[in-house]
Amino acid sequence: MNWKKLGQIFICSPIDEYLISHASNPLAVHLQDDIYRIFFSGRDKNNKSSVGYVDIDIIKQLVICMCEKVVVKYGKEDSFYSHGISIGNMYKVDNKNYIQFMAWQIRNGGHWRGDIGRLEVSEDFTSLELNPNNVYIGCNNEDPISLSYSWIMQDEEIYKMWYGSTIDWSSENGEMIHVIKYATSKDGEKWERHGLAIPYELGVAQAFSRPTVIKDKEGYHMWFSYRSGNGIKYRIGYAHSNDGLRWDRKQNSGIDVSENGWDSEMICYPFVFDHKDKRYMLYNGNDYGKTGFGLAVLEDE
Repeated sequence: MNWKKLGQIFICSPIDEYLISHASNPLAVHLQDDIYRIFFSGRDKNNKSSVGYVDIDIIKQLVICMCEKVVVKYGKEDSFYSHGISIGNMYKVDNKNYIQFMAWQIRNGGHWRGDIGRLEVSEDFTSLELNPNNVYIGCNNEDPISLSYSWIMQDEEIYKMWYGSTIDWSSENGEMIHVIKYATSKDGEKWERHGLAIPYELGVAQAFSRPTVIKDKEGYHMWFSYRSGNGIKYRIGYAHSNDGLRWDRKQNSGIDVSENGWDSEMICYPFVFDHKDKRYMLYNGNDYGKTGFGLAVLEDE
């Protein structure tokens, strides 16, 4: 597996007071022909994140248009998403499109924590609205500390979800232990949690985030951000599964940081999708996507 980088296809510029910097967590929605609407999480002057979008011709790598203002913004101080919205993927339930998101919150100067919220997408993909108005998936006995980005897909007549869960804010090497777990649902509303999905290893891969999953004739493929705990910033990892339950985490994902430039320090928050018999990856670079996002294509073997 080898990804060919096509370059930084979107460079951030301020849109309004809520979208000043960053285009993190890019999420591609096909509009027509080669044009995709890429939703992203931008930040304000206080680093709180809200959602905007840009339309891009993937083949020409050309920006067609951008949103004129924030699409949906973080909540009030007492809300479950008071400090930000970091988006995952889009999926359909009963003919409605939804985007789930990591809901950031910081209480009384303490440590940040997350729940999973959900946004309903309008038919023309121009607006997003909370549905439900409260936490979609929250902490419980299986996940008592904090949750993060999830990937939801309908497969084999059920809904399957891979999501982030914190085991410990710190470990013996000082890095958090945040893993990817698995859950299923019959209706996309009530979820049964099944525990750890991707093996983790202290000092190798122990802080995971933002899984993206593709299923094809070769099985299930997952890409994700991870940190090793040895001081190196985010990299993009890969795992394979024949059944979506037992995963083999590989040592090589086929993509790494560049020698210099916008993605020379870190690469993170992948979003993988297929278009015209090609497999593409949107991803962020240095400083969690502060300057925008790039595109890579999987080369034929």
